[in-house]
Amino acid sequence: MKEKNAFHVNGYAGLLVLVLMLLAGVWLFYQGAMANRTGFYIVAFLLWLIAFLFISSLTIVGPNQAKAVLFFGKYLGTIKSNGLYITTPLTRKINVSLKVRNFNSSLLKVNDSDGNPVEISAVVVFKVVDTAKALFDVDYYLDFVEIQSETAIRHIATQYPYDTFNDDDISLRGNTTEVSEELAKELDERLSIAGVKVIETRLNHLAYATEIANAMLQRQQARAILSARQTIVEGAVTMTQMALEQIESGQDIHFNDDRKVQLINNLLVSIITDKGTQPVINTGDVKDSK
Repeated sequence: MKEKNAFHVNGYAGLLVLVLMLLAGVWLFYQGAMANRTGFYIVAFLLWLIAFLFISSLTIVGPNQAKAVLFFGKYLGTIKSNGLYITTPLTRKINVSLKVRNFNSSLLKVNDSDGNPVEISAVVVFKVVDTAKALFDVDYYLDFVEIQSETAIRHIATQYPYDTFNDDDISLRGNTTEVSEELAKELDERLSIAGVKVIETRLNHLAYATEIANAMLQRQQARAILSARQTIVEGAVTMTQMALEQIESGQDIHFNDDRKVQLINNLLVSIITDKGTQPVINTGDVKDSK
């Protein structure tokens, strides 16, 4: 099915013409009665029949609404302009809303790419852009949107881990914008068959499942501590290297290997430790005296 424009004319102008036809029929009927001529009666009844048929086809289209016109089961087209119109007689008009709608998915429990159960839900903003597909290519397009949205959310959630400490990797928690864009792209492809366009998608709930929430929180904390320690060690090594280079280049001081090892050890310990360090002052060798 493909949407097309249905035949329709301005309702106010058409109604004026139909009223004139009714009056013309009355005049012809009167003339036929005066002249006793059967032809005038036939024309008058034909005018009345045509006028009443087209008056019955009057339809009102509201803002952001459309009406699909069916003639004995055949799709004739859609009227999208708002106002009063006269269309094909003896037709059925089906209202279709063109307004932007929100669909809030239910809370879904899925496994992420690492196999961890997570709870996820999303808000989908959509609108109908093709009334013919929405009405005739799927059974009920609102149910279709609901089922396909939850299917797409499940599929996207299984593609990424819940969390990662690698900045180059995409995670559900750390890259919600990218995940939402990917979800919108997939949904747009899925819902195009129903004449629906996805405007925006947003994750509105994301958490570990309750049965593993505490364990995963401890795991997150451990991974965060390890990641922080790694950053601290890398920074400490860099700072120690810079300190040795500046000491040796700025002054006429040269350390032997043993002194370098001792200095590096002291600097690393003082930088890496999370507690305050206590300085130890070397006063030289002390000899026993009698």
